[in-house]
Amino acid sequence: MALYEHTFLARQDLAQAQVDALAETATKIIQDNGGRVVKTETWGLRSLAYRIAKNRKAHYVMLEIDAPGNVVAELERQTQINEDVIRYMTVKVDELEQGPTVMMRKQERDRERRGDREGGREGGRDGGPRGDRPDRGPRRDREEEAA
Repeated sequence: MALYEHTFLARQDLAQAQVDALAETATKIIQDNGGRVVKTETWGLRSLAYRIAKNRKAHYVMLEIDAPGNVVAELERQTQINEDVIRYMTVKVDELEQGPTVMMRKQERDRERRGDREGGREGGRDGGPRGDRPDRGPRRDREEEAA
């Protein structure tokens, strides 16, 4: 059997439970036709680069699939019919990525950075040294610059 990554974008006005139900439906279609879903990742509600069907945001879901080609064709046919899915893409891959995908690692890194900004880290706006820029010495007052 071949390996695929199937990613779909669901409408922004859906609840997370409805998005999970869409992923379960896709999983059921794959399993009923003799394939298997290796991993399911929900990337959350993200902004789109441009508006699609009056949506500025979409729920992203990615399925890693191990199935023959006819299963993927049926999955795409069912996805195309569903009015809650605004875009989808299936890509055949040589091997499935072990561990979390790049999107999930990015979300984790963003959470860590947000935590650093909110507490703990010194430097930056609180007046301490930033560490990424050289110290320029004391800043001149505007009166001195005008003279």
